[in-house]
Amino acid sequence: MNEAVRVTAWVRGRVQEVGFRWFTRANALRIGELTGFAVNLGDGRVQVVAEGPKERCDALLAWLRTGDTPGRVDGVTEIWDTPRGGYDGFEIR
Repeated sequence: MNEAVRVTAWVRGRVQEVGFRWFTRANALRIGELTGFAVNLGDGRVQVVAEGPKERCDALLAWLRTGDTPGRVDGVTEIWDTPRGGYDGFEIR
């Protein structure tokens, strides 16, 4: 059984104004079974919240760290939690 989890990731680097949120959403949809969002933060980071099966959240987190993203990722910090629900799909905020 693959339990449902929530991961919140903060991505730092050159990740705003490069299509990063759009590509994050596209990859979340490609991976499948994920809900949540990606949002620009005032300090230049992008926050990504994803809920779904742990293996799928792990896959999204791995993609964020690969460097195969728009812009330049200098680092990703994440925390894991229990899902809270309330999302319709994966959106860009």
